[in-house]
Amino acid sequence: MLDLLSYTGIVASIWIVVGIYIASLYYPNYSHAKQFCSELGAFGSPTQKLSPAINNYPLGFLFILFGYYLIVAYSTLNPSSITPTTIIGAMVIVHGLCTWVCGYFPMDADPYTSKPTKSCKIHTWSGLVMLLSFIIAPAVVIFSSVYPIALRLFSFNCILGCFFFSYKLSGALKAKTHPGLYQRLSYGFQILWLFVYSLYSIG
Repeated sequence: MLDLLSYTGIVASIWIVVGIYIASLYYPNYSHAKQFCSELGAFGSPTQKLSPAINNYPLGFLFILFGYYLIVAYSTLNPSSITPTTIIGAMVIVHGLCTWVCGYFPMDADPYTSKPTKSCKIHTWSGLVMLLSFIIAPAVVIFSSVYPIALRLFSFNCILGCFFFSYKLSGALKAKTHPGLYQRLSYGFQILWLFVYSLYSIG
């Protein structure tokens, strides 16, 4: 069973890309460069129900399963890495839970609204926790000697890429230009890290 769970991180990394693309096909004139991923599930969007059904809910489940795998498998197979891997597994589980929350509480149709609804506020805060969880996880790798130097350097570069494009995102959001593009690049570095870390955990 654990052998199957070890692949859930890889599946989640691929699923999120495919799921967003499929949902966007049912949203007329949707722009991946100008619109946020969450706008696919926003109040009143053509894909309000479809997007969380094929993205947030199955993805959250996959993240939680992979986090569980990391905690359980490494506690028995590699005792020397129990502490860092347990923290990483916990962060992946947190990421999964917040993915569910973001799906259940849609953002507002207008991402630039000055008076967001309660649902939108919950969505935003949950998204922030998601961001932090996948900053803490690779940071643990960076500062843990149990991981090879190549993975530690890769994790550092992923955090750097996430920070850089998050900064670009804040500027694009203020200018109302292409925040969707920078959101995808910022989160893309986190998903890339998950994909590579998943491969490492299997090998």
